[in-house]
Amino acid sequence: MSILGKIFTWWDGATVGTLLNSWKNGEKVGEDGLGNRYYRARKGSRRWVIYNGSNDASRVPPEWHGWLHGTFDELPADVLPAPRAWQAEPTANLTGSTGAYRPAGALERGGRRATATGDYEAWRPGAE
Repeated sequence: MSILGKIFTWWDGATVGTLLNSWKNGEKVGEDGLGNRYYRARKGSRRWVIYNGSNDASRVPPEWHGWLHGTFDELPADVLPAPRAWQAEPTANLTGSTGAYRPAGALERGGRRATATGDYEAWRPGAE
């Protein structure tokens, strides 16, 4: 991204102001598997994230979400147990993308639903 893009946009990575503030007033406390970097203010209790790529809150893993919102004060690696073998990695929100869920009958899948099976009887007022 060009320097003008960094100065005037916020939706695709951190702006110059956020980067300067992180360098001047912040203390880097960690990084997640997606490359997002987490900071806290040297003075005060403010916490923030600088995304590696587009600014999308669904790209923050649950453990770091808890730390960002003050659910716990310790860093996730210090307070949370090790992940279990059956736990899946968190995934980004796919709504609006080509990977979004599209049920049968959705326009993107041809718009054709399965035919009715006849096991449904419509409600009629007064018919008891």
